[in-house]
Amino acid sequence: MIKGFKEFLLKNNVLALAVAVIVGGAVGKVVSSLAADIIMPLIGPAFRGGNWRTATIEFGKRIGADGKEVVNTINIGTFFGNVVDFLIIAIVVYLITKMLLKEAPAPPPPPSKTCPRCKETVAVDASRCKFCTSDL
Repeated sequence: MIKGFKEFLLKNNVLALAVAVIVGGAVGKVVSSLAADIIMPLIGPAFRGGNWRTATIEFGKRIGADGKEVVNTINIGTFFGNVVDFLIIAIVVYLITKMLLKEAPAPPPPPSKTCPRCKETVAVDASRCKFCTSDL
């Protein structure tokens, strides 16, 4: 049973997936800290009041069942803060991925020649054009 489980883990790359989840969680914490502790303090002074993450839109004031005034709010600051966090995390993950995963160069195209009659590309060892059937 243990041997079968070990084969399952190795065959299906479950271990690689587990390592990726753990490393991804750690990278997420680092990038979130980068966004919250370094980038956001630089962005904050650009907005009036500096604390734009607490910005709200109030609407629909009414009196609740207990007689107190109830105000409906939309927390736009929290939403836009999360959008900025997401964009920063996405850019950092993209840059890390681009740096670690180099694309393999494209294989060279197979050797070919051009048919003198129809100007289509045919294999270099062809004796007849597959498009116009003329002798090459």
